Amino acid sequence: MEKRLQNRIFRIAVTGPESTGKSELSEQLAKHYKTIFVPEYAREYISQLGREYKYKDLEIIAREQINLQNKAEHKANKILICDTELTVIKIWSEHKFNKCSEWITKNFIKNTYDLYLLCNIDLPWEYDPLREHPHLRKHFFDCYENELRKRDVRYIIISGKGKKRLQNAIKEIEKVFSDFRV
Repeated sequence: MEKRLQNRIFRIAVTGPESTGKSELSEQLAKHYKTIFVPEYAREYISQLGREYKYKDLEIIAREQINLQNKAEHKANKILICDTELTVIKIWSEHKFNKCSEWITKNFIKNTYDLYLLCNIDLPWEYDPLREHPHLRKHFFDCYENELRKRDVRYIIISGKGKKRLQNAIKEIEKVFSDFRV
């Protein structure tokens, strides 16, 4: 690897619709690569809100997600795994409120990752009080894939159940970043 890339942190975003194993996969990948992951801030924020979330809450969530990510980059070991990114918040906002804040839109374009792992909808839906759309999984998967294609970023669809999903993700990451073999 070139000297200028030796200290660079490679960022991987785990993205996709609700109940596709993003959080579990993020944790597993961080453990496998002996690094850290940035959890999804929306879960913490909405759980503690004490009311229904509103349009303005999404920008608060987005700003803190980026803040957490920026802080974590200094602690990461070559690779930073991000359990969600602004594509999620942008699509969520457009669906729920038919609009998206200018800040999210601007930073969604500006804040990119070296690789996006788009989690497939091949896992069974699991109830969670924060999840809203079990019947729209295919629709949302298509929205994510369309956004990633439009932005012309490197993404890979991750499928498989249980350990197979993790193995598929590791295999794809190592194809892209051969220096991350453990």
